Amino acid sequence: MPLPFIDTHTHIYTDDFDADRAEVVGRALEAGAQKLFLPNIDAASVEPMLRLCRQYPGLCYPMIGLHPTELPPNPQPVLDEMEQMLESRAAEFIAVGEVGIDLYWDASRREEQIAAFVRQAEWALRFGLPLMVHSRAAHRELVEALRPYASRLTGVFHCFGGTAEEAAELLETFPGFALGIGGVVTFKKSTLAAALRAAVPLSRIVAETDAPYLAPTPHRGKRNEPAYLPLVVQKLSEIYELAPDVVAEQLLQTTKKLFPLAFSRQ
Repeated sequence: MPLPFIDTHTHIYTDDFDADRAEVVGRALEAGAQKLFLPNIDAASVEPMLRLCRQYPGLCYPMIGLHPTELPPNPQPVLDEMEQMLESRAAEFIAVGEVGIDLYWDASRREEQIAAFVRQAEWALRFGLPLMVHSRAAHRELVEALRPYASRLTGVFHCFGGTAEEAAELLETFPGFALGIGGVVTFKKSTLAAALRAAVPLSRIVAETDAPYLAPTPHRGKRNEPAYLPLVVQKLSEIYELAPDVVAEQLLQTTKKLFPLAFSRQ
């Protein structure tokens, strides 16, 4: 029997999967997938995401948010529309995301990204939802932007790839958050395994693919998909020196704690 898992971050609604989406879902179920959480990216991705969730009720669950690298020239109309969706259709969404700050390629809209992120963090508070947070080359900005809400917010720092010191600061400052760990932890030259050993209890981790991106070894460089997530679980079992079934059970329990709506809406 495959170990049960929840992919807490997968974009299988995108056109990368148009040719074989049903097969991708089938492989995920065969591999042990219990649920798949779908973060939104922009205005155009909302309907494809919701359509997939309607097609697979009890398996696929949507989030709503504007990704920091997808800010249009004027992000306010899109943010207004998303906020209105939350107000009128709150029961459909299990989290606010994927939101955050990304200064890796372009820092010219730093203040706009931070403002959009803070606004969406306030949605999470208002609607009692966790945040799915994207952060790249923006650790200090992220911490300072969220600090005023630190004791009240919950969520995931998605695709964490930082240092042990950064991990420790995030977990200490934001006690309601976990780190999202995916395929990067399996990469040969990645320092993430050492950072996890040094600073991150297994109970503060959830597992994700970020499909179609960041496929784990031995699929690195290819399209990622939820069926590959057991490779991440196996790597975590090596890092924490625990049996894979123990790791899988802890990941499930942490996910249930952070995303209760995905379990009350079967």
